[in-house]
Amino acid sequence: MISIEQNDLVPEAQNPDGVCIINDRCMIRSQECHRIVLVSGMVLSQYSQRDRMAEAHAMVSLIEQGWADQNDVAHAFGCTTRTVRRHQSRFDEGGLTALGQRRGWPFGKSRMPPSRRKRIQELKAHGHSHHDIAHRMGVSTKAIRKVLRRLGWSGTTPSSEQMTLKLEVSACGDPPCADGTLGGDPKLSAFSTGEVLPQSSDRDPRDRWRDRMLACLGMLDDAPPLFCTRTAVPRAGVLLALPALVGSGVFDCVKKVYGGIGPAFFGLRTTVLTLLLMALWRIRRPEGLKEHTPADLGCVLGIDRAPEVETLRRKLSRLSAMGRATDLGRLLAQARVAQYGGALGFLYVDGHVRVYHGTRRLPKAHVARMRLSMPATTDYWINDATGDPVFVMTADANAGLVRMLPPVLREVRAFLGSRRATVVFDRGGYSPRLFQHIVASGLDLLTYRRGRFPPVPARLFSKHCAVVEGRTVSYVLADQDVLLLHGALRLRQVTRLAEDGHQTPILTSRRDLSAAHVACRMFDRWRQENFFKYLREEFALDALADYAVAPDDPARDVPNPAWARADAQYRQARAHLERLQAEYGIEVLANDEQQRRTMRGFKTAQGALRGKMHDALRRMNHAMACRASIPKRVPVQSLSPDPVVKLAPETKHLTNLLKTVAYQAESELLRMVTPHYRRADDEGRTLLHAAFASAADFAVSDSDLLVTLAPQSSPHRIRAIAALCDELNAATVRFPGSRLRLRFAIHPLK
Repeated sequence: MISIEQNDLVPEAQNPDGVCIINDRCMIRSQECHRIVLVSGMVLSQYSQRDRMAEAHAMVSLIEQGWADQNDVAHAFGCTTRTVRRHQSRFDEGGLTALGQRRGWPFGKSRMPPSRRKRIQELKAHGHSHHDIAHRMGVSTKAIRKVLRRLGWSGTTPSSEQMTLKLEVSACGDPPCADGTLGGDPKLSAFSTGEVLPQSSDRDPRDRWRDRMLACLGMLDDAPPLFCTRTAVPRAGVLLALPALVGSGVFDCVKKVYGGIGPAFFGLRTTVLTLLLMALWRIRRPEGLKEHTPADLGCVLGIDRAPEVETLRRKLSRLSAMGRATDLGRLLAQARVAQYGGALGFLYVDGHVRVYHGTRRLPKAHVARMRLSMPATTDYWINDATGDPVFVMTADANAGLVRMLPPVLREVRAFLGSRRATVVFDRGGYSPRLFQHIVASGLDLLTYRRGRFPPVPARLFSKHCAVVEGRTVSYVLADQDVLLLHGALRLRQVTRLAEDGHQTPILTSRRDLSAAHVACRMFDRWRQENFFKYLREEFALDALADYAVAPDDPARDVPNPAWARADAQYRQARAHLERLQAEYGIEVLANDEQQRRTMRGFKTAQGALRGKMHDALRRMNHAMACRASIPKRVPVQSLSPDPVVKLAPETKHLTNLLKTVAYQAESELLRMVTPHYRRADDEGRTLLHAAFASAADFAVSDSDLLVTLAPQSSPHRIRAIAALCDELNAATVRFPGSRLRLRFAIHPLK
């Protein structure tokens, strides 16, 4: 007999030494001080067991690529799922570098921004005490003492480097430029407020590795622009718009509202400048950056590579999370008033409907250009007399113009101050009580009259002429006063008579203007419609900035679909009754009195039709009673179990404001080039588009950046751009973030 032991029949299954199974596809093998992560027999990661950053990256890779879940990874690597989630969060925010950071505040990293540390150093170099510096900076004396100790200040005896800085500051008053040289004439600087510009640690504009390393370590808030002499820089002609952008005050307003977006190579100034130039380049969405070389766009921005899609979207998300787009819009409007107050005597207000084609349930609005009611979001724009935008705000649930005008007028009064202006709007804002509110708030109104009104007698019309903005206008008008609200409101009505006899009544509270001037200003409202069309086609005004949603008011009342169905049934029943009544009336007219001389005989003959009429009347009364028992409007939450949401307005509002500034800069260049270009009214913006897209040569000196554009397609276009360059050179504008003064020229046609 053969003896077989039980242990041989069922051998014990054990994993080899140094092998840890994650799941049926993944395993970890360890040998001595090395570790390998295998997926289906292929190496996913290999690292030393003492390398915690590589181990964390291996965990994140397994989860992000879908090979294992958090629980399996945590069990295999001997940690908790919370630790795994923390590694994922750090990797999403800061990449591989963030996985190597120690817990808590990074060692050696100051909690104070570099700009504030430099300011503290300058104040100390000028002899200010610790207490005085702490009072100026809004921190404690202990914090000032620690910062100065880290900067090398020991006791009261400054080091040789600090003495050198003190002598430089006291001698010239200017810190070093981004290119390492001292600033030139301070009167030529666009930074007249004494702003300390950051210095770059790099000297080669094509390779900014030192600044990127400082940004990675949290020691740089924004990369200073660096330029060098180059030829044929693609799309560098867009720098023609930079003086107008700087003159609009957008960079000062953005810095005042947002302050900064944390330590980064692409800081706040670079991000805003990128978005503004993208609008002028007609790169309509961040995804459009994929079609352009980052190095080419970076040359125009003064950096080695322009931010790419994910980076730019991350910056936009960070700015949107602050929720300060409305404050930025107010500051920009105030700057616009201070700069072009004369053009704000007439303010045009109208709503623009942005159609939504996604899957979210949004309130519907009537889209006039499509003649449909579709899910949409309504923005209300305020434009000046020239058609340029001044302010924009988003309506709640597509509120109408009558409801939105009071908050719009409050914003108008906020940035106009005590200045009186005339608000121009279309028939959508017709409301006599609203007119009373506008006049009482110290503003004037100009709008069309709506509703039924008696026609003006032909004898009251006469021809009126006027000169408005250098153009002669002529209309056949009738000027009279009208009473509204049972005589409580008296307004002026100017009625235009068209050639076909149609009368267009215009209401206004302005009595100091001629009738022709009133009509011309009212009909200039089409400038705003043209503005909407231009921005929709050229700046992608209707494009979504992101796909995020925000909670909406669940108690907001909306039309009740049940009431609408009951109303449809009532209308159908009433229409059926009216058809039967019409048929009965025809039978009455066609009745032959020789056959049916009495009404009784007629009723007897038409008994079937009378029965149908009685049934139709009962159905109509029943439908009317059912409709009366149903509320006409209900809370939106009662119509759907899903959460009530709306498209997140912050990012879209911010991008709209920046597109507004870009459009204003383009309009300013158009006004400058108009005297030098015969067809400026028809082709002025096309000429500017071609100039923005053209290449240019860079010539850099200690204080100037000369941008020489490539020639245009014809001599007269070259002469127009050359005249524009001369006007821009007369202004002393510097590239944002540097001391380099911008100079422009254009090559002659070969």
